[in-house]
Order: sequence, then C-alpha cells, then structure tokens
Amino acid sequence: MSAIEQPAPTRPASAPLPDFCSLPVLFALVVVGALTVTLMWLAPGNDGDLRDFCIAVLFTSWLSILLTVALCKLRPWMQRLSWMWPYAAVWLLLVLTVGVSAAALSWVDHNLELGLSPPSRFRFVRDCTLATGLLGAGLLRYFYVVAQWQGRVAATARAQVDALQARIRPHFLFNSMNAVATLIRVDPDAAERTVENLAELFRAALGSDTSTPGTLGEELALVDRYLEIETLRLGDRLRVERDIDVPSDLPLPRLLLQPLVENAIRHGVQPNRGGGTIRLAARTVKGGVTFTIDNPLADTPTTPGTGHGLRNVRERVRLHFGERATADATARDGRFVVTLFLPETAHARPDRR
Repeated sequence: MSAIEQPAPTRPASAPLPDFCSLPVLFALVVVGALTVTLMWLAPGNDGDLRDFCIAVLFTSWLSILLTVALCKLRPWMQRLSWMWPYAAVWLLLVLTVGVSAAALSWVDHNLELGLSPPSRFRFVRDCTLATGLLGAGLLRYFYVVAQWQGRVAATARAQVDALQARIRPHFLFNSMNAVATLIRVDPDAAERTVENLAELFRAALGSDTSTPGTLGEELALVDRYLEIETLRLGDRLRVERDIDVPSDLPLPRLLLQPLVENAIRHGVQPNRGGGTIRLAARTVKGGVTFTIDNPLADTPTTPGTGHGLRNVRERVRLHFGERATADATARDGRFVVTLFLPETAHARPDRR
C-alpha cells in the first residue's frame, strides 16, 4: 500500500513593496521628516532656535535621500521575502540607518565641538531611533494600503479590459463566410486565404493573449487581413490611403484600430454607390501619438449604428492610458474623422498594457 503524498506547503505570497526609486516616495520621506521636525520645534517647552530647526531639517532631508537610495537598491532582495517580511525588512533598515547616522553625527559633533546635536549623545540617538520606528511604521502602513488599493484598481481595470475585449465580434463574419462559400469553387486559393485571415482576426478578437500588449505593426497586420476580406466584397469600391509616421514596435492594445476601420467601411464606404477612400494616419506629437481614421460620409441617410465600436475603443484607451487618452469623432468637410490621442508610455499606469 503506497503512502499518500502530502502536498508541499505553499509559501505565503509576498506583500508588494512600493517603488522606492520613484520621486513620490522620496517626496513623502522628505515631507514627513520636515513635518516631524517642525512639530517638535513648535512643541511647548522646546528652547531650540531657528538655527537648530534648520540643522534638523537638513539632517532629516539628508537621511531621506540616503534611505531612498538604500531602499531603491535593496528592494529586489527584500521583495523576495514571503508574507509581510518585506515590510519588516524595510522598517528595520529605516531604524538601523537612522540610528547609525544619528550616532555618527553625534560622535563627529562632540569631537569637533560644532554644537550641531544635543549634549546627551545617548538621548539624541534614542529619540531619533524611536521617532523613526513610530513614523516608519505609520508610513509603511500607508504604503501598504496604497499598494493594496492599486492592486484592486489594476485587477478591476484588467477585468474591464477583458470584458470589452470579449465583446468585440466582427460584424462581417456572415458576409465573409458567404464569400468563402462562393470562392471555394471559383478561387480555392482566395477562399483559403480568407479563412486564414478570419482565423487570425478571431484569434485576436477572442483574446488569445490579452495579458500582454501588442504592437502597432501587429495591429496593422490585422487591419490588412481585415481589408483583404472586405476587398472580396467591395472590390475597387474600397480604397485605402496610409500615412504612418510612428515606429511599428509602438506598444498598442490589441484590436484598437481594426474596429475603427470596420466602422469606416460599414458606415462610410459600403453605403456609397461609388465606394470611397479610407485614410489611416499616425503621427508623433508632444506627449504621445495620434491616430486618425476618416471615411467619406454616406450619400444617403443610413441606419445609425449603436456606437458600440467607438464607445468600446474610447473605454479601452481610457483604461489602458488613463484620463489623458482621448477618442474624438467629428464630421467635417464631407468626411467622418476619428482621432485617438495616446499619451506616452511613461505616463501610463503600471497596469496598463
């Protein structure tokens, strides 16, 4: 009788640490240190003058910079610890660094007789260490709550993006399948290419890998596949002009441009007896990039769409790039123009893809 294997104990997940290399963390440490010194200087019974206050502010500011550099360098090592031990390691580093720095400053001051620290070296080191322990615990609690909140926001954003991605269903499915059925006897090679194009489009639409961003080059390849399918239906009525001046490796959410091109064909080219030209342009501008997709307005009034495609794109760019991203649509000079502005990656949230 074989022994039943016991499952290996799972290691508790590591609590995520904030990015100590960022300016907001340095700013928080400097502000907390300066506020603490200010409150102590304004407390009743304090007989320190303005000189002592300035020295204390300079000391805490120097400590803040030193701690930020140390935490930035040691963060990868501390993040390997399990459960809440990363925060415990940060707290110990804060207390030890301040204690050693206070002791060194007091020793140098007493030997050189500069009068920068209180007469009692032990009391000075003790007070600095206790204050750092209390303030450090409160500050780390704040960082922990912010990290938990950011994690929930990121999870919500990912769920919303996945839901929007799952709702993308090309409206040309039935027309494309009818075209394939017709081409099987007339042009089997074209029918095979159409099936392959449909497979690639649905691989992207159904979310084969929505956890990682695509690129502009991949998105344009999908647009080409879609246009090849639509050309089977519309022939010479469909014309496309491109003016792309953006690197092809630009990170881009999957299926961002294809729904806009689809709308342009459905509402601009298809209703017109003579067809029309779709213009697709991309430019690098200050603070980001812009994409423009425009199509001719229909000759006759058409059944208005639900606006699902544009609304879907607008919500997705907001979730990926934040409130600075925009998706505007307007009619001018006989054409319907959709303009996307996507801010630089450096301004995007960490959860954006």
